[in-house]
Amino acid sequence: MTKKDFCDLDRFMKGLTRRNPAEPNFHQAVHEVVESVMPLIRDTQAYRDASILERITEPDRIITFRVTWMDDKNNIRVNRAWRVQFNNSIGPYKGGLRFHKSVDLDTLKFLGFEQTFKNSLTGLPMGGAKGGSNFNPKGKSDNEVMRFCHAMMTELQRHIGEDTDVPAGDIGVGGRELGYLFGQYKRLNNRFAGVLTGKGLSFGGSAGRKEATGHGAVYFLKEILEYRGEGLDGKTAIVSGSGNVALYAIEKLEEMGCKTLTASDSSGFVYDPDGITGEKLDYLKELKEIRRGRIHEYADKFGCEFHADMRPWAVKADFALPCATQNEIEVADARALVANKVQALVEGANMPTTAGALCILQEGGVTFGPAKAANAGGVAVSGLEQSQNALRIAWTREEVDKRLQDIMRDIHTKCLNHSQEVHGTVDYLKGANIAGFKKVAEAMVAYGAI
Repeated sequence: MTKKDFCDLDRFMKGLTRRNPAEPNFHQAVHEVVESVMPLIRDTQAYRDASILERITEPDRIITFRVTWMDDKNNIRVNRAWRVQFNNSIGPYKGGLRFHKSVDLDTLKFLGFEQTFKNSLTGLPMGGAKGGSNFNPKGKSDNEVMRFCHAMMTELQRHIGEDTDVPAGDIGVGGRELGYLFGQYKRLNNRFAGVLTGKGLSFGGSAGRKEATGHGAVYFLKEILEYRGEGLDGKTAIVSGSGNVALYAIEKLEEMGCKTLTASDSSGFVYDPDGITGEKLDYLKELKEIRRGRIHEYADKFGCEFHADMRPWAVKADFALPCATQNEIEVADARALVANKVQALVEGANMPTTAGALCILQEGGVTFGPAKAANAGGVAVSGLEQSQNALRIAWTREEVDKRLQDIMRDIHTKCLNHSQEVHGTVDYLKGANIAGFKKVAEAMVAYGAI
């Protein structure tokens, strides 16, 4: 970037911050993209004439609503919910629903903004959106979750549709929640349509969807290594999280010969020097997906280390895959990763690396696979689920996996083609931002002033 580019970036971010106060996650996500594309904006008169930056960072609409439901003690409970429909320039809005006590508008705007470019990179016709509620499903009975989901869909169904907006699952929204949500949509609308993805296989879901985000992140790491003439076999990885993304990243790493040493949840992390493999991985899946237990139970059963209230980034390994939540890798964590000579960090979660940590990783020569590229496997297979629903067919797991691998390979190629080398390694972040941005921007220019 030139000095003028930096000045333009600073001026733009000051305006965006003034218009969107007290939204640090959204500011961080926008800064990351705009920093990459500012030279492209400078060199493209059509983008400047069309005010693309100002328009692409403003959501098309934000829907906020109350969800009223009744708990098992017949107490009336109230939560707030949102749907941020960020940009539908290249297809219907597409993005997950998140149920967690931390959900707020800042979080959903950052996720919707990121989703716009992630979906663009897949090559599928999907716009960007995100939604959710500050409802916390932890500790709730199945009936309470059902009543909340039915109440939420009663309002949400007015704003979604297979050609309008297609939500999916995210943190706190798994197969159980999606079943309740879809059942209520079907009841209210008297139609069976692909208005949600991540559904159960018995009612229109796609084979391989549950595994797709974790598997896709590993496929992206595989592409990085193959480009360098290397492979995963015989290497080690540290993974954070123990939810859907982490579990299936660990599964695919094992399948490709890479040993995973860690997993975590909000209480801390486990370190298993022998690797989370075979029956131990099966136990971890059962622990977290079925019993919803705590990660220390894994350490208790298999006699390995549990580190309470800590993250795994000081453990020495070849690769790091943050698969838990946003901004989980901070400056001190990045320094530990560089000191341990980690070769590559691939983001399985959405924006898990802080801006300060990212600078340290890049200066330290760590190859960085950004979430909008590496994390795109989940929404890619959601897009494939939409296609299957529209065609009234169901592809085999092998067919879906082949298509997923092709999509992740194509995303890697796009990142390379729009990238450059920085500190001796390919700048996949810049490549992903530019490639994702250009497709959306070209569509917006074509539509005129709307």
